[in-house]
Amino acid sequence: MKHDSRLDSVDIRILGALQENSRLTVKELAATVHLSPTPTFERVKRLEREGYISGYVAVLNAANIDCGFMSFCYLKMKQHTYENAMRIIEAVKTIPEIAECYNISGDYDFLLKIYTRDMKSYQKFLLRILGDLDCIGSLNSCFVLDEVKNTHKLPLPGDIQTSE
Repeated sequence: MKHDSRLDSVDIRILGALQENSRLTVKELAATVHLSPTPTFERVKRLEREGYISGYVAVLNAANIDCGFMSFCYLKMKQHTYENAMRIIEAVKTIPEIAECYNISGDYDFLLKIYTRDMKSYQKFLLRILGDLDCIGSLNSCFVLDEVKNTHKLPLPGDIQTSE
């Protein structure tokens, strides 16, 4: 990872602290990064303005809201055309069960991360939602047996453990 010269060590500490707990008050964040509240607030606003921080969310427990069956679905377009790709992309954006979608290389065109209640719900989802998209050529599903790691945290400069 190339170090962004616009980020200094305080910016990196702010980003790290906010990745741990985005609900920190400015006063708590300032104490964490050893800076007074006003400059801390100004730095956070600059990091937001410059796009380093793109938003704040509450991470929900999928099992507690009855959508704990997680699957990944590889999707192949019926025909590689711009129109088919756009139809899939636009459809995916409107389907709440699809938490993530990536346009990928390799044997498949898209990788979807999907949350449903159970296997039966997933089957209905495939047949009634994805099955209605006639631009899809094939699907391949993988079901999550156990979640080993799930984080929204990104590695910050200094966190990367590879040698250069």
